Amino acid sequence: MNIKKQIFEGEGVSLDFKKTISSCEKIARTMVSFANNKGGRLLIGVADDGSIKGVKSEDEERYMITRAAHLFSRPALEPVFEEVYVDDKLVLVVDIPESTTKPHYALAEDGKWWVYVRVKDKSVLASKIVVDVLKRSTGDTGVMLAYSSNEKTLLEYLQTSERITVLEFCKLLNLTRRRAQAILVDLILSGVVRIHTTEKEEYYTAV
Repeated sequence: MNIKKQIFEGEGVSLDFKKTISSCEKIARTMVSFANNKGGRLLIGVADDGSIKGVKSEDEERYMITRAAHLFSRPALEPVFEEVYVDDKLVLVVDIPESTTKPHYALAEDGKWWVYVRVKDKSVLASKIVVDVLKRSTGDTGVMLAYSSNEKTLLEYLQTSERITVLEFCKLLNLTRRRAQAILVDLILSGVVRIHTTEKEEYYTAV
């Protein structure tokens, strides 16, 4: 495990640095976003700028992470721990595998449970469409795609305009938001449309 190389490459979709764990809610968000994505790794004892600080109390960090994984994540997560010394400083490596029971929810400070996904080096709140895709992508049921005039119009639009948002799709065909979301979920699961989530917006393109 070349931890120094990973630190040099910096935080990203599957890697996050934490100098220390100070909040179960915050670390639960990160772990849930990893589980809902392709999995990820936490390096505890590493600052945001990549400088290696080391952990002061490995037991305390383990306790906070385990508590967040079991009590602040739903369904509960099972982090895998490993201790690695880098420049004579202890770094706690925490691996969160990709889940087979998506979506996972994290308990927020407001007492509500929310789904988070990983976008670059941030854990962001998932939209209803992303939640529905996560729910159905781990099930056994296939997708019966009703290829009506709505789907045809959307795909023709994407051939010329390249991208569309939910709001634009609603206006294009005078659909309710719920109906537009249902159509997009089916098309995403069918591999016809691709979803793009950023920190500021979510949009869709043809595959």
